[in-house]
Amino acid sequence: MDEHFGVPRRVEIEEELVLEGVLIAESLRVGAELVGVPLQVTKIVRVEVESAAAEQPQQWTLLDFAAEEGDAERLAEQLSACLAPTGGWYVNYNTMAEAFVVFAGNVFRYPRGQVEGRRRAQDYARSIGIPEPQLDWQD
Repeated sequence: MDEHFGVPRRVEIEEELVLEGVLIAESLRVGAELVGVPLQVTKIVRVEVESAAAEQPQQWTLLDFAAEEGDAERLAEQLSACLAPTGGWYVNYNTMAEAFVVFAGNVFRYPRGQVEGRRRAQDYARSIGIPEPQLDWQD
């Protein structure tokens, strides 16, 4: 509420549409640069992973991030080019309506909650050696 000449006035602030996701720092290939898509890091956590694949380290650095929803497609393209092609890595994020699951050189995009889209992404993940416990992304 804002006071204007003694009369309470409600100030409306339009919320920006955002996408939210998690990037594992160790998934980036050496020399990769993500440019042109502003990300806001909302949390950084270091974790011990029991379900690491053979080529993955046991400790991961998780970067929770947010970005403008309008950048969702461009972000997928950028991340696809930045992820290590070996080791079984992916990045997932969601807009209000869609889920994105990004692998090196491959992007899956489907309506949130769509079983078929999720199944296709999980089948691909399995085909590149991602362990079953890591197929637990939220969409």
